[in-house]
Amino acid sequence: MFKIENEFKSANISRTVRFTEQLFERLNKTAVENDISFNLLVLQCCKYALDNTNNTPKQ
Repeated sequence: MFKIENEFKSANISRTVRFTEQLFERLNKTAVENDISFNLLVLQCCKYALDNTNNTPKQ
């Protein structure tokens, strides 16, 4: 289950990421509903995806 946490408050590496309009709206709405920054939500989503990816090496 995806759970919002504040472990990324000290994130300091800047990158530019492009989103589709639909994905941006969904992420932005979720951030507002959970009273967190858009950036923190994106970091949480990335961590969740990586933690829940099957890490079987491709051959």
